[in-house]
Amino acid sequence: MKSYTFVFFGIIGSGKGTQVELLDKYLKEKSLSTNIVHAATGIKFRELLAGGNYTSQLIVNNQVNGYLQPDFLTDALFIKILISELSEDSTVITDGYPRTIPQSETFEEAMKFFKRDDIKIIYIELSKEEAIKRAKLRARTDDTDLAITARFNEYINNVVPAMNYFKDKSGYTIYTINGEQSIEDVHTELIAKLGL
Repeated sequence: MKSYTFVFFGIIGSGKGTQVELLDKYLKEKSLSTNIVHAATGIKFRELLAGGNYTSQLIVNNQVNGYLQPDFLTDALFIKILISELSEDSTVITDGYPRTIPQSETFEEAMKFFKRDDIKIIYIELSKEEAIKRAKLRARTDDTDLAITARFNEYINNVVPAMNYFKDKSGYTIYTINGEQSIEDVHTELIAKLGL
């Protein structure tokens, strides 16, 4: 069994979560990797919000307005997942992290510590118009027009630079996938480009 490290980038509505699930299923079905750690900070933030404690009160405003959460908190949630779940033969799939340049620096440091040196970054590219259209179809309570626009702006201003931080870095490869296709075609292109 090989251990892989996949990092997913994609604007709201790009189908990141779906593609993460399809990749997980593919890796298991092909017996490429069975020990898969999902480092999805968004899920951890939603758990925090449901907790109803002091921290959740402080982060709820950011969530509702489509702002990114503070780096230190996002880093802490990500690192906690790795500390508690990662083993030498684990495949790691991150979704929603890193989202700022400081988070990319923390991610790089963590990968060095955990001896990960072949990081595959998957960028699911989607136009603003298509992203907004898909986000509205999802009908999540935090997907208001204002929040969607704020999230898109955050994405362009912070997340894209966070991804570009890894360009030309040794041990990191960025694969751009056309997110405007059907779910199946996105998955097919992704598997082909990764050479799995």
